[in-house]
Amino acid sequence: MNSTAQRRGAALPAGSAQSREPRPARQTMKAIVQDHYGSQDVLQLRDIDKPTVGDEEVLVRVHAAGLHIGDWHFMTGLPYMLRIAGFGVLAPKIHVRGMDVAGTVEAAGQNVTLFQTGDQIFGTCDGSFAEYACGGQDKFALKPKNVSFEHAADVPTYGFAALQGLRDKGKIQPGRKVLTVGGSEGVGTFAVQIAKFFGAEVTGVCSAKNVDMVRSVGADQVIDYTQEGFTETEQRYDLILEMGGRRSLSDIRRALRPRGHLVLVGAEGGGRWLGGTDRWIRALRVSPFVGQTLGPLATMPRKADLEFLKNLIQAGKVTPVIDRTYAMGEVPEAFRFLENGKARGKVVSVVATCRQSQISTMRRDTYAAGARLANSVAITAPTPAPWPHSEPGCKHVHDCIEKHTFGGDSQSVSPS
Repeated sequence: MNSTAQRRGAALPAGSAQSREPRPARQTMKAIVQDHYGSQDVLQLRDIDKPTVGDEEVLVRVHAAGLHIGDWHFMTGLPYMLRIAGFGVLAPKIHVRGMDVAGTVEAAGQNVTLFQTGDQIFGTCDGSFAEYACGGQDKFALKPKNVSFEHAADVPTYGFAALQGLRDKGKIQPGRKVLTVGGSEGVGTFAVQIAKFFGAEVTGVCSAKNVDMVRSVGADQVIDYTQEGFTETEQRYDLILEMGGRRSLSDIRRALRPRGHLVLVGAEGGGRWLGGTDRWIRALRVSPFVGQTLGPLATMPRKADLEFLKNLIQAGKVTPVIDRTYAMGEVPEAFRFLENGKARGKVVSVVATCRQSQISTMRRDTYAAGARLANSVAITAPTPAPWPHSEPGCKHVHDCIEKHTFGGDSQSVSPS
């Protein structure tokens, strides 16, 4: 039997020397578990074995876990290509849902050097909808000091998508015109703020009820798609970040400059086999034959990017936006809210350690705090010197911005 199986609680053969030794008391925890694919009804709150920390892992006592659209895909097993890709053909290989997490280090493996017991951290791991979760030390960073656990749990997946979509795939530069389609959604609220940090002129697209919120997180212009289509105006953009949309590529390309970049984030809609990835395929097929660069975003959880996002938050450049929170026992209802597609900012933050009687107050207070921060953070760090220039360490525009914002030349910022 391999060591991994022993760690996860596999039974030892009857009659073996180890099986006759006294066993320690079984340690259990509550978690949201699913045994097969399906709707929210497959999710169950159960007592299961508490995970045992590996040599390179940290055991996190979960304070909050963020819910995003990827969790819905893993719950339903849709599109089917996910199952073929290795997530489990007939049933999910990972039975505890949740990926984004914030909490305190309960224990650290013997080879862990980055954290110690008691550290407040955030990041990604498998099975975060539980009282405890395990993950590699390279998947976490220390929690920003100026936000709650709930807000920290909102950051990883959507923050990665916004940062990597703008910087890596979209090749964002200061002064460029950027359009975020879905500016009020999870990725969108991060994208607006991060694009502003990189010095872009940002236009957000959303419904009428979210116009003020998108403007409050930094958008220079906001288009209400119920009144005006962004493809119908004369404005052209250097970079379009489209979050889970269903618009035709030909329509979107009309709003893109001849050498612009279109980044497709997410693949919603479509059939049960490919989902919206058929648009990805079409974009990749068209891109080599046009001057514009079209393609999907494959988000990767990188520690360096998590640290970058943490620094942005601590500098007051980015504020996570929460729509509402749920107790762990309410996770099925949280998925229903997510599926309705009407959330502003991060869809939910699932609080794992609170009693039911505390949740109604926390839901109201957390949302109010998110709205207040989104509207009143004072940005007082100095603007970087014009680029390019000859200072050491500023060979690339992104190095330059990071140095002057987070380095010794930066001034402290604080919420107003």
